[in-house]
Amino acid sequence: MLDLRKKHIVSAGIGCTLVLGAVFGYLEIFTKGLDRLPARLCDGAVDRQTAARALPSARKAEEKGTLNQHGDDFTFFCSVRTSGDSVISGEVQPGDASPGTWRNHYAQKRDGSVVEVSAGDIRALALPNLASAYVPCTPPGKKPGEAREAYALTVDARTIGETRVHGDELRQVLIDFAYQLARHTYKTVDCQESRTFPEELPRIPDA
Repeated sequence: MLDLRKKHIVSAGIGCTLVLGAVFGYLEIFTKGLDRLPARLCDGAVDRQTAARALPSARKAEEKGTLNQHGDDFTFFCSVRTSGDSVISGEVQPGDASPGTWRNHYAQKRDGSVVEVSAGDIRALALPNLASAYVPCTPPGKKPGEAREAYALTVDARTIGETRVHGDELRQVLIDFAYQLARHTYKTVDCQESRTFPEELPRIPDA
């Protein structure tokens, strides 16, 4: 009788071990795609955890960063895509616009309330599924006085498909993503102004 009880205990222990192994195996194979990406994504532009805050777990994930330069013109593109077709992406390009013109451009796209944060003359705003950053920048080969309004880098960041978070929390992720892209591009293309970037922009209240 005692031996039979021991056999039941051993069998139960083996069963639990197999179940735990299956669970951990599933998590490792089917949910850790983002964790396998580099710590810094898109040629070092974005922190992986920023993208992971927006995207749901997936078996696979891929990232790509591309800088296209043609004379004085340039664009920087970054995207992170999961095997579940969820995407967070952003583009950086030079522009000639004052903060007011930049802000009004996005106000026309309004499909929800606009949230805006700033640190000095660095600005960012977010709609429900879109964020933009604005950083004054005179690109190489340009003179500040030649601008009709003001030379600046502008960034668009968005998500496509299912997201891990929503509402103001998603807005915060998109602002962080856009800001990191702007900071990276500013240094990469050698904007003429000397600038010290904060680690992050102010947080959205309650995000």
